[in-house]
Amino acid sequence: MVTRSQSTVAPRNARQSSLKPKVVISTPSPSASTPKPARTLKKAVFGAAHVDATAPKKAVSETLTAATGLKAPKPKKAKMVRDSFTMPKVEYMVLDELKQRALALSQPAKKGELIRAGIKALAKMPDAEFLSAMSAVPAIKTGRPARAVIA
Repeated sequence: MVTRSQSTVAPRNARQSSLKPKVVISTPSPSASTPKPARTLKKAVFGAAHVDATAPKKAVSETLTAATGLKAPKPKKAKMVRDSFTMPKVEYMVLDELKQRALALSQPAKKGELIRAGIKALAKMPDAEFLSAMSAVPAIKTGRPARAVIA
């Protein structure tokens, strides 16, 4: 690697004597400290500790982590989907009431958590109860509500 050890701008006395500035290029000496290559994973895993094949996977990963200092790979996160929907204000207020109810039971909840819990409850219902719950919900026009005219 080539580095410049001095600036290319000439000092004041060199400019007056109309001499060109000298640029000194220095290269690192071979005896300079060069980084050693890191141990490969194979050497670190097989050279560090003996792992019993009958041990549970969690214990094996903890043993490897403790012996090698390497972290086990994290499980992949579930992919999230963001969506929007329209609901009547009365039903939206029920979400606030349910949030207050959960807070009173020492289990604070967000609107999204309440909706997801409701979906799980609907999924567990038998068909007859599910149809009666769905018939209790009126169909509404989709899309964003119209802007209110301010008079």
